[in-house]
Amino acid sequence: MKTICDAKPSKVIALGLNYRDHAEEFKMPIPKEPILFMKPATSVIYEGADIIYPSNATRVDYEAELAIVIGKEARNVAAVRATDFIRGYTCLNDVTERDMQTRDGQWTRAKGFDTFCPIGPVITDEIDPNAVEIKSFLNGELKQHSNTRNLIFNIAQIVEFVTSVMTLLPGDMIATGTPSGVGPMKPGDEIVIEIEGIGRLANRVAEAR
Repeated sequence: MKTICDAKPSKVIALGLNYRDHAEEFKMPIPKEPILFMKPATSVIYEGADIIYPSNATRVDYEAELAIVIGKEARNVAAVRATDFIRGYTCLNDVTERDMQTRDGQWTRAKGFDTFCPIGPVITDEIDPNAVEIKSFLNGELKQHSNTRNLIFNIAQIVEFVTSVMTLLPGDMIATGTPSGVGPMKPGDEIVIEIEGIGRLANRVAEAR
């Protein structure tokens, strides 16, 4: 079933370096277990809303990701039961201020600005999340193209790991990582995240006012 993306997460949990090609792109070792960080609920926007380019930013990047939408409270969920707790899947753009990420050595500020987590356009449970094409387009030009078959940790493993750390509530989301090809955006640009079976999440970048 597909529904318009109406998720209002209390938190967005995200994985770093969950595609082999992205780890290689940043010359980082393949992780032995998922690397987690969080994006605040206030970073979430929806289809068509503007991504605001912070006034103190120097490089703001797009990152195309498949997001898991949690359907019911989840704690210590075994991988074999993961689907019982998943409402569906949607597109997510893990917008990142890359220079701040490098300077800070941790990722909260770089990924936590208001509007830095576009999601949508729909939530669906009608895909195989471990075998869908994922793409990003900047001003119509293809920038990222991969398949979730290339995830280092698959969907069930991700749910098991995250819920071993914290309780997830209905509407919470897990961003499953981005493939290679991330790059900068500037005010006036349009960024589109496209995932097979879900659709296209389009947002424009606007200057801070």
